[in-house]
Amino acid sequence: MVGVSVGEQQFIKGGIAQDLRTDGRKRLTYRDIYVETGVIPQANGSARVRIGGTDVIASVKAEIGRPSSLQPDKGKVAVFIDCSPTAEPTFGGRGGEELSSELALALQVCLLGGKSGAGAGINLSSLLIKEGRVCWDLYIDGLVISSDGNLLDALGAAIKAALTNTAIPKVQVSAEVADDEQPEIDISDEEYQQFDTSSVPVIVTLTKVGNHYIVDATAEEESQMSSAVSISVNRAGHICGLTKRGGCGLDPSVILDMISVAKHVSETLMNNLDSKISAAEACEDDES
Repeated sequence: MVGVSVGEQQFIKGGIAQDLRTDGRKRLTYRDIYVETGVIPQANGSARVRIGGTDVIASVKAEIGRPSSLQPDKGKVAVFIDCSPTAEPTFGGRGGEELSSELALALQVCLLGGKSGAGAGINLSSLLIKEGRVCWDLYIDGLVISSDGNLLDALGAAIKAALTNTAIPKVQVSAEVADDEQPEIDISDEEYQQFDTSSVPVIVTLTKVGNHYIVDATAEEESQMSSAVSISVNRAGHICGLTKRGGCGLDPSVILDMISVAKHVSETLMNNLDSKISAAEACEDDES
């Protein structure tokens, strides 16, 4: 938790009210974003993203699995987050565990549309190998290295970059076998296909401070928030998920306005992030 004096609180809130934040940004402006891909060679895909003083890493591991009986025509995705105690003293012990679980659940909602899979930003059908029998299981791990606010947006950006960097081996399935037997599969060591990220959203968190809301809040600004709404928006402008934190309730009309603002902000963020990811991928190809 960031310690802020009464004078600093008034300075932060006053600046936001005048659309001039303490670091010189306007209310709806993000800090500079840095992207590096391929940071974990053992993973199928990985990326590191820095937004201001917030630094996170995401990795993707693909393993052969069996589809769920409830969704036999889809693969599976699991999200795990680890908040390193070195990033913030309060991350040590139970505080870090609770935040990790909260972030993982929020990412599950924003990327996969919750448990139902409705509005999923990740196409689970693309992970199917053979209906009801074989699929890819994607394990997405996020690590918070340094925290200066806006963790969810940074983790969402890192996951999008890691998925863009993800290469999944091509698979050949053996001829038909009995229903109770698992078919034999041949996983290629040479042929890979890139994961389709065309529908993967960006996450825009709008943090309400006083009577206004801001994007990409710093830790100091978050210490003054009454509530925050995180909205995931894909390139087509579709809402993939929405999650809220903070004890203060919000009028439905305010939430609708926040969704409209998030859609507008997401266009700039998506273009900026895609450009940074493409540059990072090109840099990685040159180095290899």
